[in-house]
Amino acid sequence: MAKISPVSWTELVRHLKELGFDGPYQSGKHPYMIKVNLVLAIPNPHRKEIDVDLLLRILKRAGISREQWLESKDKKN
Repeated sequence: MAKISPVSWTELVRHLKELGFDGPYQSGKHPYMIKVNLVLAIPNPHRKEIDVDLLLRILKRAGISREQWLESKDKKN
């Protein structure tokens, strides 16, 4: 089974868009993305990669399974 690895902020946004999210939009402290009635806060853009722990928390809040995420990543590679 493939492992989830750290991603850049740009890569996170790109894959979330592929999975049906719109945005990112800015309001308040953090940008967010929207899918139907779900508003998902994402980290601010920065130079470091988003680590696996934070990525897994984002995916859980977004209702995205590990398999969906990996399939999304495999489509680009």
